[in-house]
Amino acid sequence: MRLVHTVTLKSSDRQFSVADGETVLEAAQRAGVALPYSCRSGVCGSCKATLLQGHCEYPRNPPLALSASALAHRAVLLCQAVPTSDLLLEAREVTSVEDIARRQLGMVVTDKWQLASDVTGLRLLPAHGERRLNRLPGQYVDVLLEDGKRRPFSIANGPQADGMIELHVRHVAGGGFTSWVNDALKVGDHLRIEGPLGTFVPREDSERPMLFMAGGTGFAPVKAIVEHFIALGTRRPMQLYWGARTAADLYMRVLAERWARELPNLRFHAVVSEPEQAAGLRTGLVHEAVLADQPDLSGHDLYMSGPPAMIDAAHPLFLDAGLPEERLYYDSFEYAPDVLAQIMAARAGIHDRREVNGEE
Repeated sequence: MRLVHTVTLKSSDRQFSVADGETVLEAAQRAGVALPYSCRSGVCGSCKATLLQGHCEYPRNPPLALSASALAHRAVLLCQAVPTSDLLLEAREVTSVEDIARRQLGMVVTDKWQLASDVTGLRLLPAHGERRLNRLPGQYVDVLLEDGKRRPFSIANGPQADGMIELHVRHVAGGGFTSWVNDALKVGDHLRIEGPLGTFVPREDSERPMLFMAGGTGFAPVKAIVEHFIALGTRRPMQLYWGARTAADLYMRVLAERWARELPNLRFHAVVSEPEQAAGLRTGLVHEAVLADQPDLSGHDLYMSGPPAMIDAAHPLFLDAGLPEERLYYDSFEYAPDVLAQIMAARAGIHDRREVNGEE
């Protein structure tokens, strides 16, 4: 490995070397430096940083998550940026995940149930002889397929003593793996996973009110983080917004409503994008509901998880509403990496109402 450039992080003065052709994110992970990321394909923008000095290029995927304005202000996407010189970066670090080793392990399906017409719930336990995965709430795993492809899925529960992992798998029409999960996977089958991945984890160094926004199966990691704060006994105000296409798509609405009944500091807002399928619930887009209720976000911490279109729509509006960028935590990997290439090719056409609420 030929190390050719050095990256310096301004806020901490930490440095790490980058090999020829390596992205900043890959080099940071190799060096044990935890920088924020999610999709790893240049689509979601969660790995955005500011380039203070130096130059980089994007030989793999273009930085589609960056607007023209962001590019003009020297924003870079760490998951795709390959340095062509030494770099000085202004980037957030997520030190809470730095000491957690990423590894592969075998898992056994111990439970399978239908959460919604197109969402399957799975519970997995480590196979015999495997150690449980060390992880934080909100992280995700890659399911490793025999053809070498990967399918990312959020973990919908916090760490358990027995290593149990809960997944919410949405059946995508024409999707080979999700069709197999829906139709053929059975209790007792084995899967191989790699993780933990991602930096969408609880931040406990704050007393500010928390807003959680989920689109579709983006509810899974939000559920894990909310349950974490509930278990901590936090008194911080929490509001959970969950957007979907129909009332039936809010597949764990009963659980969220129970939280709201039992916890005086938690409120739940269900938002449905198709009025004729609302069943008396609030209608519209989930990020618009957040802004209607909270026009000034300057005093909040906000966690959001869902597909790229939802993240794209909400991100600039939340910043315009006063939310500091460093207090906006988000996760966006609704699509598998090999499917993301198709999305990027048609990027301009994916912002319809159903996608923004997490249903495409």
